[in-house]
Amino acid sequence: MKYFDELKRSMAFLASDPRTVFMGQAVAVPGTGMSNTLKGVDPSRLIELPVAEEMQMGMTTGMALAGLVPVSIFPRWNFLLCGMSQLINHLDKLDAMSAGGYRAKAIVRTGIGSERPLHPQHQHVGDYTEALRLMCKTIEVIRLDEPEDIFPAYERALLRDDGRSTLIVEYGDYYGEK
Repeated sequence: MKYFDELKRSMAFLASDPRTVFMGQAVAVPGTGMSNTLKGVDPSRLIELPVAEEMQMGMTTGMALAGLVPVSIFPRWNFLLCGMSQLINHLDKLDAMSAGGYRAKAIVRTGIGSERPLHPQHQHVGDYTEALRLMCKTIEVIRLDEPEDIFPAYERALLRDDGRSTLIVEYGDYYGEK
């Protein structure tokens, strides 16, 4: 069981549900390691977006409210930082703001940027997992340390029936190392 293969298997599993839609940068076109995990997903389910992270997270919440299960892909934590207002103040607080009237399940996929074989500099390798765990009241934050963690995390995120969203953190270096 390899890290990358488990990610690819997990994306195929998510794509088998008609409610899922995949969105973000380098989703419908190559550009990141995450792009390669979406090969085989029906192109009509891939929504390529510009670099507009706050807009993307707002769209994620809207799609989830409409009954879809968006898989919102931010290739690195450092990019997701630009969408934090939408993530923390909206998606995470929907249940509280609506007194339980609205629940929206989204899957947010991000990564700790790879440092090997080439270090992309510090603005691309942040890991804010613990900080987000402290900030989120309803979003479950899962970091994928081992290949065997991957499929169960994505399966849980899709099949959960508690109305909660899941933020899943991958390691870029592990795509080729584990």
